[in-house]
Amino acid sequence: MLICLNGQFIPQEEARVAVNDGAFLYGDSLFETIKARHQQILLLEQHLRRLEQAAQLLKFPYPRKQIESACSELAKHLTTPASRIRLTLSRGSCQGLLYPAHDQGWFLLTAAPYDQINERHREQGLSCCLAPNQRVNPFSHLPQLKHGNYADCLYARNVAHLQQADEALFIDHHGNLLEGATSNLFAVIDNQLITPPLGNLVLNGVMRRQVIDAAGELGIPSSESPLPLADAIKANEVFLCNSLIDLVPVSTIDGKSINRGGLWKEIHKRISLRIDP
Repeated sequence: MLICLNGQFIPQEEARVAVNDGAFLYGDSLFETIKARHQQILLLEQHLRRLEQAAQLLKFPYPRKQIESACSELAKHLTTPASRIRLTLSRGSCQGLLYPAHDQGWFLLTAAPYDQINERHREQGLSCCLAPNQRVNPFSHLPQLKHGNYADCLYARNVAHLQQADEALFIDHHGNLLEGATSNLFAVIDNQLITPPLGNLVLNGVMRRQVIDAAGELGIPSSESPLPLADAIKANEVFLCNSLIDLVPVSTIDGKSINRGGLWKEIHKRISLRIDP
């Protein structure tokens, strides 16, 4: 694993977090998960822009130029066909519940080899269960953010693992699907691409945006609309997306088989041409 703290590469055994750091004590951090192929970091600008928006909303220190420089150096050290990069921001050490001064903040980049989903598995699709818990937002007056307070997704993802499912899907009190523990959700209904609308519970996923843009380029109508579970189960096809898996169709939801279509392949191909020529 490669580790870069505030722009300096350090051995893994020297990576330390203070016991009174807000990221450790309270989950008070922001993060992005990014994929690289060989030495190319994919969609970096989009990830950094989203992180900057979150940092501004929550008043995190965000040394954008230093982070960009560190990402460039990190990319030079990547040696595997694919890598999983994690970028984390923390405010630093806290005194009680007061935010520390901005100069206490730090950023951390880590990179590890990533086993990309193979095409056979992609064609088979993902099995999904319903998360038993609710999707939450500790900042309910703000959009959903990539915040370190991630207990709801952590719990749901492990429920899926225990049920031998690939992903857990959050559902609201009205029976509408929201998103996966690690992914955004799309359904094709009557030749229209439907995805749950953004808000304080649905994340503005980087790959989600790519899907919507690619669909527009292909002339596929799309709508950000509530997606009832019953409609998803009857849809022409359903697929998940994030920056690591790209697009993968859903084979089952809560034990019910989902129709399989080919629209996801067209969109996936279009995105691949746009971001990884």
